This record gives sequence, structure tokens and C-alpha cells, in this order.
Amino acid sequence: MKQALSAALSLFAAAGSAQTPPASAPPSQAAIMEAFNKRPDTPGSGPYPAMKNVDAAFPGHTVYRPRNLAALGQRKLPVLLWGNGGCSDDGASARLYLSEIASHGYLVVAAGTIRSGPGVAWRFEPPVAPPPGKVIPPVKTTARDVVAGIDLAIKANADPRNPLHGRIDTQRVAVSGHSCGGLQALQVAGDPRIRTVIVNNSGIFADGAQPIAGMEVDKSLLAALHTPILYVLGGPDDVAHPNGTDDFRRIDTVPAVLVDLPVGHGGTFMQPNGGEGARIAVAWLAWQLNGDRKAAAMFTGAECGLCRSSTVTIERKRLD
Repeated sequence: MKQALSAALSLFAAAGSAQTPPASAPPSQAAIMEAFNKRPDTPGSGPYPAMKNVDAAFPGHTVYRPRNLAALGQRKLPVLLWGNGGCSDDGASARLYLSEIASHGYLVVAAGTIRSGPGVAWRFEPPVAPPPGKVIPPVKTTARDVVAGIDLAIKANADPRNPLHGRIDTQRVAVSGHSCGGLQALQVAGDPRIRTVIVNNSGIFADGAQPIAGMEVDKSLLAALHTPILYVLGGPDDVAHPNGTDDFRRIDTVPAVLVDLPVGHGGTFMQPNGGEGARIAVAWLAWQLNGDRKAAAMFTGAECGLCRSSTVTIERKRLD
């Protein structure tokens, strides 16, 4: 139980680290967060420079997409649903990472509005006491908010007034998230419209603890998986590492890959273009949603791209 509580607290600390420092943050950490919030949005490194915006057709969500939709030609945008670290309502908490993915020709729909980053004034919100029996106060977004992105994308695609009209491939949908948002991704993963799942620095509490108010997750969610799933963990220093590796060991009905990138629980979300974590996610999505065999080679075969890496380790199940 102690380990689960520590993990739960870190799931929510991740939300603060992506947005703004809590009052108790060490000065060095506070300076890092302040500097990150001032860093400009970037368009990603893919062939379709991306933008981040709040679209009226996606209320309560933040959208990342190629800025110049005409440049897509006849290509349609697969969809990535995103759950934020800490299950926060800040759809900009992973803005560099999500812009990178969008720049490769995806529509990313993140739960929550833009609450951090350049031009956004941070407002202190006093901590809320958790209800009896819980360690963490209620989440600000839920799995319902994450999966709502599919329905909103379908409506936008069908609306002739929307710039995205006819440009979204609503049959190619992935779900992902970081930390607590990774738990949301697992809650959504059973939806039959989902084609693949990416879980970042997360996993279901191995001891069955339920410390998060407003969220109930247990290992039975793994039985609902019906698509390939990728776990990207942060190595031994990632507090969610025991949970994610336990998930991976239990999954026995769908293809599963576990990549260990030893950077800790925060991942590479603050690095330019989302760092190595984004590169791995882009390749996985290209393979799973677009059938890209070159991208698949990062994960498949005895000499796979990540197999030859000196910085990450990879485990695989049921890929053949």
C-alpha cells in the first residue's frame, strides 16, 4: 500500500510539474517550470508544421493539428486522444510532445483547455483536501473527457463549416496519456473504436489500492484490451515502473511492447519536440494506424531499431 500511495502522489505531482510549480517546490525546480512555461510553442519536426488551439467544436479540449490543412492533399488525419499527467485539465501540459505528433499528420485531442505555456497567466489554486479514504483529491478530468474526443472528432468531420470537415479518419483512433492520464488511457482502451494504446510512465496499481478520488482502476481493465499496446516507462527511477511492468507481465491476449527509457517519471515531455518519447510514439502510431512497415522496424525483428539502442531497453509479447 505504501508503494501505491507514493505512486499516486507522483501521478499528481506530474501534473504540477508540467504546468507550474507548487508553492513547496524547490527553487531550482520552480525555475525549471517557470522557464518551461515561457518557452514558445513549436511546430514539431514532421512534414506538417503543427498548431495548438482551442476549437469551439471541441469544448473543454485542446486540439493539435497541422496548421496548413491544404498541404495534406487527400491524406486524412488519424486521431490521438490524450489524458494529461495528474489527470489535470491542462490540455497544454504536454504541448511540445503533442505538437510533434500532430506534425506527422495527426489530429490530437487532449482533455482540458490551455492552462499553461506562453501567454497564459498562472493562477494559484489552493489544494483541495481529499475525501475520506483517499490520498489524492478528485481528478479534474476523467476517462469520459478523454474518450469524448472521438465523438467530437466525428462531429467536426461531418460539419461543412469546420476546417476539419472531411479531413479526419475516424476509423483510425489511438488513445494515450501520461501518468494518471495513462490510467485514463487504460480505462478508454476497451472502446471498440480504439485501434491502439500508448501508456506513458503509468500502470495500474499492483496491490489493488484505489487512492485517487474520482478514479477506480484495477487489473481487470487489462482483460478488455483488444488492440496492440505500448508502455513507455522511465526506468527504475520512475515511480510507476512497478505498476507498468506488472501490467505488461499480465497482458497475454494482445501484442504488447514495453520500452524503458531511463529518464524517470517525468518522461521527455519537456524536451524539444517531446524528445525520445515522442519519436517512439510517432513510430508506433505510424505502424499501428498507418501500416508503415519502416516504422514497424523500430519494434519488430531480432535487429529492431530499439533493440540496437544503447539508451533504451525493449520487451515484446505476441508481435509475431
